[in-house]
Amino acid sequence: MPHDPAAGGPPPPLGLPTDCRPQHTVRLSGILEDVWERALPHLDVRSNDVHSLYTFGLASALLDHVPEARPGVVLPAALLHDTGWKAVALDRILEAVADPASNRETVRTHEEEGARIAARILADLGYPPELTAEIAAIVDGHDTRDRSLGPDDAVVRDADKLWRLTPHGLRTIASWFGLDATQALRLASERVGGHLFTPAAHAMADALEAVAAIDVSPQRLILDPPASG
Repeated sequence: MPHDPAAGGPPPPLGLPTDCRPQHTVRLSGILEDVWERALPHLDVRSNDVHSLYTFGLASALLDHVPEARPGVVLPAALLHDTGWKAVALDRILEAVADPASNRETVRTHEEEGARIAARILADLGYPPELTAEIAAIVDGHDTRDRSLGPDDAVVRDADKLWRLTPHGLRTIASWFGLDATQALRLASERVGGHLFTPAAHAMADALEAVAAIDVSPQRLILDPPASG
């Protein structure tokens, strides 16, 4: 019989293998941990620190499905891609996020500054110069470039956009613009759909959007209504 928590006592053992772990156990270790520690002072604006971690995790998962992409380029770029927002005034950041087409100069500033920061951090860590140059090129243009530079760039940019459909991304978007959950999902879906490069990212977007749509459905809300004040 199923364990009844109300009856007290410990739940029955599950019989899991001792090495059971999620398929994607994302760890920042070695040089990537060093990159993260140096990137952090540049990411403490508008939740870019948390956003960059999610981008890293999504990029890690995408790498399993895009074998041409190289972890040594993709993963540092995922951690470093938004460091340049630190060089932009806070009020201009939200304006640029809300309407990037009308604030292209601001968006370009964060890309160019981010490329410089990424190159400096990687050079200080003794990262291979040829990979450093490729990472900086991805950062410089990741929001404004229409085309993909190749598999590495595609994975980084897809992971960056997919964050918007994660629970953290949707909560963040809602808080930025004063939206409810349904409005945040509508906006995120519009900004992600049609802007991805890899089939794997399209599949992830469909799954994330499906989960988010259930979360805001009347049937789901009846089963688990939001807590009242």
